[in-house]
Amino acid sequence: MERILKLHEAIAVVLLSKENRTATLEEISNEITNRRLYYKKDVGFANAKQIRLRTHPNTHAGKNYAHLFEFREPNLVRLRNS
Repeated sequence: MERILKLHEAIAVVLLSKENRTATLEEISNEITNRRLYYKKDVGFANAKQIRLRTHPNTHAGKNYAHLFEFREPNLVRLRNS
C-alpha cells in the first residue's frame, strides 16, 4: 500500500470534516483507519497513542505541529485556524 498522506496531514483531513474542527484521539484514529488515509510502515494504521504524540505540544513531534493542532486534555484535538 502506497502512503499518500503524512500522519499530520491525515489528522488535518479528518478534523476538517468535523464540527468545530475538533475530535477525540479515538475518533481521529478510527476515521484515518476507515478512510485509509495513512498507514504505518509495519502495515498498521495510526492508533490514538500515535495521534497524541503527533498533536500534543509537550512531545517532540507535537512541538513541530503546534501551529496546526491544539490539544485539549484529556484527549481532544482541534485544528487551528490558519
